[in-house]
Amino acid sequence: MPGLQPVTSLTERRKAATQLEISRRAAELFSTRGASAVTAEEIAAAAGIGLRTFYRYFRTKEEAVAPLLAGGVTGWIAYLTEDADVEMSVRGAIERATERALTPTDDVADEMLEWTRGLLRTVHDEPGLHAVWLRVQHDSEEGLVGALAALMGPDADPLIVRLTAASVNAAMRIAVETWAETDAPTTGPGGPAGLAERCMRTLLDHPALTAENN
Repeated sequence: MPGLQPVTSLTERRKAATQLEISRRAAELFSTRGASAVTAEEIAAAAGIGLRTFYRYFRTKEEAVAPLLAGGVTGWIAYLTEDADVEMSVRGAIERATERALTPTDDVADEMLEWTRGLLRTVHDEPGLHAVWLRVQHDSEEGLVGALAALMGPDADPLIVRLTAASVNAAMRIAVETWAETDAPTTGPGGPAGLAERCMRTLLDHPALTAENN
């Protein structure tokens, strides 16, 4: 999927750090001025790199925000994977992973959520950004299928696994987009984690999700 991937070598870590810095600068500019008013040259300058370096990482200026938008998704799936061997219901694992993924733990995470809010407020009016957001959502759903299959066990119905992945992915998206339309803080009942929890609890009533996974 686009965005931050697991990295091992120093070169890969530097590449990931550069990608995220470019993404942060692009998000900051897009959220304050709109994507159509920002050039790739301006993003590169804000990130402290040359234009040629920018295009080594991203094909278009809109794609530069993919690491930021996908970062929370990557964490969400990682948290679900961590709980595959934990004695709790699938529903409990989904709810816990959602809260962890959407609750900022420091000023940087809080700032990234605010930039995400700015992006989502403009995404539907910017075709390039909208395409990136849809791709992130598609890749998120595909990643969730694997994570949920591990949580639900080898006897899980593949149809239920895919349906659950699509449903919880939509619930997460709706929660974040709903929060982005408001001026609510990044934490609390009106924050993205609170709204996502409300969506998940409304959605996750299937018996396959309430039985313990071990």
